[in-house]
Amino acid sequence: MQSLLQKLGLQANNRGSCFGSDGWISNDDGGLIISTNPTTGEIIGTVETASSKSYEQVLSEASKSFLEWREVPSPQRGQLIRDLGNALRENLEPLGELISLEMGKILPEGVGEVQEMIDICDFAVGLSRQLYGLTMHSERPGHRMYEQWHPIGPVGVITAFNFPGAPWAWNAAIAAVCGDTIVWKPSEITPLTAVAIQNITNQVMAEHETRGIFNLLVGNGPSIGQTLVDDKRIPLISFTGSISTGRKVSKQVATRLGRTILELGGNNAIIVTQDADIDLTVKAVLFGSVGTAGQRCTTTRRLIVHSSIVDKLINRLIEAYASVSIGDPLDDNTLMGPMVNEGAVSNMLNAVQRALDNDGILLYGGKRLPEIGSLFVEPTIIRMREQTPLVCEETFAPILYIMDYEQLEDAINMHNSVPQGLSSAIFTSNINTAENFLSVGGSDCGIANVNIGTSGAEIGGAFGGEKDTGGGRESGSDAWKGYMRRQTVTINWTNDLPLSQGIKFTGTEQD
Repeated sequence: MQSLLQKLGLQANNRGSCFGSDGWISNDDGGLIISTNPTTGEIIGTVETASSKSYEQVLSEASKSFLEWREVPSPQRGQLIRDLGNALRENLEPLGELISLEMGKILPEGVGEVQEMIDICDFAVGLSRQLYGLTMHSERPGHRMYEQWHPIGPVGVITAFNFPGAPWAWNAAIAAVCGDTIVWKPSEITPLTAVAIQNITNQVMAEHETRGIFNLLVGNGPSIGQTLVDDKRIPLISFTGSISTGRKVSKQVATRLGRTILELGGNNAIIVTQDADIDLTVKAVLFGSVGTAGQRCTTTRRLIVHSSIVDKLINRLIEAYASVSIGDPLDDNTLMGPMVNEGAVSNMLNAVQRALDNDGILLYGGKRLPEIGSLFVEPTIIRMREQTPLVCEETFAPILYIMDYEQLEDAINMHNSVPQGLSSAIFTSNINTAENFLSVGGSDCGIANVNIGTSGAEIGGAFGGEKDTGGGRESGSDAWKGYMRRQTVTINWTNDLPLSQGIKFTGTEQD
């Protein structure tokens, strides 16, 4: 473990406030966050939390750097992001291993998360030459009208434990090419990953003779997170986390007329029709429901299956679940690691009991695995007669609720009748059914897939959801517009001054 930490510039004790290679701040009046390996309970290292003094230092640096960074041509800003992507490539394996060690996801998922960070850097480099605005025809003769986009300012990014790197990169890579600086408050559960990433960005900033583009503030939500959300110097807060906290963030930022990008909870379902490819379905459901031990916002939590094939699919899923190797996430043979902490385990077991108390039938799992470790559980399948209030909640755990349906309309209604609206999928061999699911009356989620599971998204498409998921969009497509301010420009190249809408105003008419 020590050699891994050294590769990433980490120590037993680490500072948690930074604005560049020479900008690590010692916080004598701050506290300590202890990073623990959820697989073994072993302490990996500690990180100093930001204090009010170090917060001001970082925000001051980020604000000052923004005034310089916004003047750099966007294609040149893209060169810094290109080098960031290359630096991440050089650290692909060790950084992926650290994510697995600190968060508990299996190594292929940890490495995959770093690859996603690399991919978004590649996307952002191309984007740096495509921050386009539209040209519109003016109704006034001799006038030209167009829109242009300007950097918005320092962007606050608050991320969750389950993806300790990728959501930061979605925001940071795009915001940076847009001309913004970034102030990152990571989850206090995975602070070492954040410090390691900051070390990488420091190296890149030093090579470009700049600092304050990527900034770090490690601390807890009630202190550092709250301060960041309330800070008028931060025009945009991108928040990834629970719905309940997201509501508070949205309200507080709106009070000061700031902007938010919210990526909140998901309660994702797959509809399986009578003509679905069962083999394909089983593979997608298994990864979607068991991957990251069910601790993804895109985890498959509900399976809505046509009554004619529900028993067949259940039998296949039970076989698949029984084959899942549970254990050390750094072991090549492991498919499911631990839950992140005891609270997550307790929430899962409580949800299982509530389901059974409401006529749910336990088909597989539902128990702890203390022989492996205190935070290991069995992935769980529960058959439900109907979609109860419990099923409409998001339990951040590997619990899959299975329900059946007769008519597609009923399946879609069941699918949409939850508060969340992130990811969705349908498995079918019928194009009419697929198009029905994708139509305006079909899935109400921000992501809709056909013959692909709910979990896992490419960076080329905008990521986010509707309803209680918050409506935010990050990563690809035109999500970059969220990090900039739009300006409509009208130029008059004549000696006349006609008014729009044909208005005549005494004293302005030409002779």
